[in-house]
Amino acid sequence: MTTGAARAVAVVVAYNRRDLLIEVLDALDVQTVQVAAIVVVDNASTDDTAALVRERYGHTDLVSVARNTGGAGGFAIGTARAVVRHQADLVWLMDDDTVPTATALEALLGSVGDDPTATIAGSRVVWTDGQDHPMNTPRIKPFVGSRERAAAAARSALPVRSSSFVSMLVRADAVRKHGLPIADYFIWNDDFEFSTRILRHSRGLFVPGSVVIHKTAKLGATDVDPGERFYYEVRNKLWLLRLSRGLSPAEKVLYTGSTVRRWARTFLASTNRPVLVSGLRRGIRDGFRSRPRPNRVALAGLGEASEDVLACEAGVSKP
Repeated sequence: MTTGAARAVAVVVAYNRRDLLIEVLDALDVQTVQVAAIVVVDNASTDDTAALVRERYGHTDLVSVARNTGGAGGFAIGTARAVVRHQADLVWLMDDDTVPTATALEALLGSVGDDPTATIAGSRVVWTDGQDHPMNTPRIKPFVGSRERAAAAARSALPVRSSSFVSMLVRADAVRKHGLPIADYFIWNDDFEFSTRILRHSRGLFVPGSVVIHKTAKLGATDVDPGERFYYEVRNKLWLLRLSRGLSPAEKVLYTGSTVRRWARTFLASTNRPVLVSGLRRGIRDGFRSRPRPNRVALAGLGEASEDVLACEAGVSKP
């Protein structure tokens, strides 16, 4: 299923959205540059997601796990699978509500090209009405130099410091060097931590010519009231700021300020602030008192999925 020298493997993390997953898999099958393989991580869905994939998409590699490992765990499992069992050169990560347009992969590959210093490329994310999705609007890399800006422009791209799992192409060599997504993040900030860790010493690109449709239920930014999930935003952001290798000390100061401002906007717009207060308190407590477990612990007991994670983190490939 592949065209060209580089093996690009798509990874889709799925959980109880079988109708959207159909759209995603159908879109992957008609890419103008075909993927070498498609890995679907079924995160213990309670609908018929697994049966659907087996029956309708027999050419995909279905990885069903016995418990919901969240987006973070799913992307760790899927990335490991792509690297270890499919010998991917590039891993294309996306959620099960991310529908790529036909030329999305072709544009990403055209931007990274054969430049090994460009380790991550992200797509332009739009909503169902075609406007840019505010949840996935990229930030141009702060204090970027003219040489890096020009190099990105030459590839019809913009330089960025982070990228989103709503269509992120990442080099397998960078995964081997810097590690997998951290499963214990579960949801939120996992892609930010993962991409900044890789991009601290390499280049990331935003590729406007690569377009995907993020089919969220509503159009909203990251400061929309998340309800009880605010706990993960707080805990994970504190983990990131305290423990991640992805940000320099100066960047941690910068992102701390932007985080506080975003949280303030979230509280001001909320209609149920007691829930946010509870999430804030618990998130601060756990963000300071705990740290994410190693993936070998967080993803233990999941059969082949656990084996793939261990093998990837040990730098081992399997047929």
